[in-house]
Amino acid sequence: MCNCSDHSHDHDPKFTRRQALTGTAALGAATAATFAAGTAEAQAADPYAPPAQPALPPSDMVLDLSRTALVVTDPQVDFLSPEGVTWGVVGESVTRNNTVENIGRLFRAAKAKGIPVAVSPHYYYPTDHGWQFGGAVETMMHSINMFDRQGALTVEGLQGSGADWLEQYKPLIEDGNTVVASPHKVYGPESNDLALQLRKRGIDKVVLGGMSANLCVEAHMRELLEQGFEVAVVKDATAAAQTPDIDGYAAALTNFRFLANTVWTTEEATAALKGETAAP
Repeated sequence: MCNCSDHSHDHDPKFTRRQALTGTAALGAATAATFAAGTAEAQAADPYAPPAQPALPPSDMVLDLSRTALVVTDPQVDFLSPEGVTWGVVGESVTRNNTVENIGRLFRAAKAKGIPVAVSPHYYYPTDHGWQFGGAVETMMHSINMFDRQGALTVEGLQGSGADWLEQYKPLIEDGNTVVASPHKVYGPESNDLALQLRKRGIDKVVLGGMSANLCVEAHMRELLEQGFEVAVVKDATAAAQTPDIDGYAAALTNFRFLANTVWTTEEATAALKGETAAP
């Protein structure tokens, strides 16, 4: 006859929970040690390199090109040109990542395959300067007249201004086929029609690049994920502000890895947009 007292813990939820928590803690400690070792080795060569032994599970995202769009945020002078008002803080990151060329490569790859392309721009009109409060970067953007336009119903003064497209992107954006969403006003697309434009085209997979990594790109990624899209972020088709006390690009990479369905290089993303196999 079985001595049930010897196995009483089999039916004790408190016991099994304790055991599970103990096992999880041990696994977590081992994973953290592996992650730290791999990260330290990779970062010795490149501070933004992914860990050699990632703790997070690999991506299983595969593009169905009939349901895919390229989305580019803020491909504008104020972010991407030495003439732009933010170049002093973003220029090093833009240059390091070859961001300008990589965004162009994404545009060209999508256009070559007839994949829908949507741009989510950032514009401020005179009435937007009537806002009575804002976060740190909002306040800064307004104070330096970033992305300013003379009004919602006029393009007077837009040509060549900080709000204008980077010159080399104009043939790719102003081709009559690119969706230019209404402007987002802070960081994310909650205030514009980007999601509507994508849904109306049967899109549920997005390849995402543009500026700036830890602000508008990350905000677009988060909202698109919440809206049920699969999102592949292209980590070197973006860049971020870097100051002596803040590295916006490092912050963005952390959150991309935690949240996006996959994080690709431009090489991987263009291969996927061409219908070739991209590494997850």
